[in-house]
Amino acid sequence: MNETGAKVDLTQLLRRGQRLQRSGPQADDWLTTLRERGAASLLVLPLPGRKDEAWRYTPLSFLERTEYVPFSDQDFGALQLEDIEEMLLQGQPGDRLVFVNGRLAPALCVLSSKCRGMLISALGGGLGEVPAALQRQLGRVTGQHHVFSALNAALMTDGALIRVPAGVQLQAPIEILHVSVGREDPGIYHPRHLILLEEDAHAQVVERYCSLGSATYFNNAAIEVVLGAGSELEHARVQEESRNAQHLSDLQVRLHERSRYRLVQPSLGGAWSRTDVRVTFAGEQAQAELDGLLLARDRQLNDVHLDIRHEVPSCTSRETFKGILDGKGRVVFDGRILVSQDAQKTDARQANHTLLLSRQAEIDTKPELEIYADDVKCAHGATVGELDALQLHYLKSRGIPEMEARVMLTEAFVAELAEAIAREDLRDHVLAHIRAAISKGAA
Repeated sequence: MNETGAKVDLTQLLRRGQRLQRSGPQADDWLTTLRERGAASLLVLPLPGRKDEAWRYTPLSFLERTEYVPFSDQDFGALQLEDIEEMLLQGQPGDRLVFVNGRLAPALCVLSSKCRGMLISALGGGLGEVPAALQRQLGRVTGQHHVFSALNAALMTDGALIRVPAGVQLQAPIEILHVSVGREDPGIYHPRHLILLEEDAHAQVVERYCSLGSATYFNNAAIEVVLGAGSELEHARVQEESRNAQHLSDLQVRLHERSRYRLVQPSLGGAWSRTDVRVTFAGEQAQAELDGLLLARDRQLNDVHLDIRHEVPSCTSRETFKGILDGKGRVVFDGRILVSQDAQKTDARQANHTLLLSRQAEIDTKPELEIYADDVKCAHGATVGELDALQLHYLKSRGIPEMEARVMLTEAFVAELAEAIAREDLRDHVLAHIRAAISKGAA
């Protein structure tokens, strides 16, 4: 891979995006400052390569093959609600923010929250001026630790900005739906979300990335989550983008005392997909549970990197990620738990389990513990295997066709993770997607 050539491409992306920013509405000073910091970082950060441990299994050759053009305000067209009706969840209605090609589509949004102090805004100003309380928080959690996060900071286009006030317990979920619509030239956009829960607040957020058609594009997203003392967030993130898309998510979470964060993340689509998740414990007795599913088939790459940072005592973390690989699919799992010297009484456990449905598939897995405290409970592990031949034979002996038997056993493998999805309609949707992918591979 020619890293120098790819670096030039990123610089060109920056210049194109900045020209587009200058031709659009004048940004407020606070947003301009954030963008300038990101641009400065981008120009000095090296492009990751095979010598970087966190990127050694993550090829970036698509940057050389594709010339991306930033989406403009006119690129999302005039989608109507009926155009995305099949993507909408049918369960209990709540607030819904819809972004098309990275920009808010106000006509497709639903805002029903009437809680006093509740703030739901959009970075691009599509819901009015961004409140000062959200301006101050944006960028405080997400660091620019690689060129793609710096590129997002420099060219952040739009995104959901949410603050749930202290003591409020939302009954209905907040849905953030990204829809990508193809165009002739491969596009790129950089959504930026902020989710802030104040003390003792409870909320559910469903974040989804979908495509209309089989477009080629690069979705470079960044998400910041801040949980105040005693707050609780159930966060479902479903990536089911075009089989020609590249998707990169940088999720940064900061937990204060007694807060609880619950993540369920099925990653099902894209030609190249990577998610970086960093959870930082900043207050005692906080809890984090992270479950993920990585589906890869037909030359898909699905990549997840976890960085769980226990920096204070008496916190608990659990991570369980499962992979299903078929054809020439490839999955990368890199899970790191860091327990600092002051983080006594830490309880941290991590597991990665992978099911290979093809001898041509590949899994690179590396669970990792880095412990500097001496009074802790920590464990990690990984398993890789095929469908159980005896179970498959048993089902076939009972008259079940082999293809159906393989689907049944694979569904059983992901059943525990599916149950972690609180919304029944979203759970059924994810299972239907998995079932269709497995059936196609089995056939």
